[in-house]
Order: sequence, then structure tokens, then C-alpha cells
Amino acid sequence: QVQLVESGGGLVQPGGSLRLSCAASGFSGFTSGYYRIGWFRQAPGKEREGVSCSSNGNTDYAASVKGRFTISRDNAKNTVYLQMNSLKPEDTAVYYCATALSRYCSLRSVHFDSWGQGTQVTVSS
Repeated sequence: QVQLVESGGGLVQPGGSLRLSCAASGFSGFTSGYYRIGWFRQAPGKEREGVSCSSNGNTDYAASVKGRFTISRDNAKNTVYLQMNSLKPEDTAVYYCATALSRYCSLRSVHFDSWGQGTQVTVSS
């Protein structure tokens, strides 16, 4: 059974940084190019939005985070990271990682079928 576990969330001041981790268990090859991996976020009262994706060597980012967030993979640890720099209050949300068997990147939640439980990120002074 596929299981994704996010960690690394917390409270950070505006302008600060956090690194989120998404560890996969129950299947191998999570960080291979055969799996589409996405990071999403959902703020209170708002719809879930795609933040970043990675697949088959390709990456994509939402316009709101481009240049500030970076997605990366650690094959040895079967883990994907989201490095978040220059954080803003509007980045406050629950962040989720998700995956699907596909070699194409997507920022649409309907293109993912396995989800983690989420980790809270709060950006506030």
C-alpha cells in the first residue's frame, strides 16, 4: 500500500525558509522518473492549489512560488523535498504531497491518486 508522509512544516517569520519532506513507503521507485510527484497546498476557505511538480526530469511551479520554491528528490531515501525560501504570509496553508504513475508533470490535483496527510506551514511575525 502506497503511503506518503510529509514533515517539516512549522511556524516561520516572513522572509524565512522551510524545507518540507515527503517520504514514500509501500512502493519503490517513488523518486524515479516514472512517478509524477506534486506538492499542493490548501489555505482555510480556499481550494487546493498545485504548487510544484516533478516527473521524468521535468519540473513545474505555480507562478506564485516560482523563483522561491524548489522541488528535489533523494533517490536513496525515496524522499522528495520542497525547499521554500522568502516565505510570505500568503504561503500559509496545509501542504500535501501526492503521486501518480505518470511521466508527465501536472499541477492539477485530479491527476494524482495517492496523497499524504499534510503538514501545516504558517508564515507570520
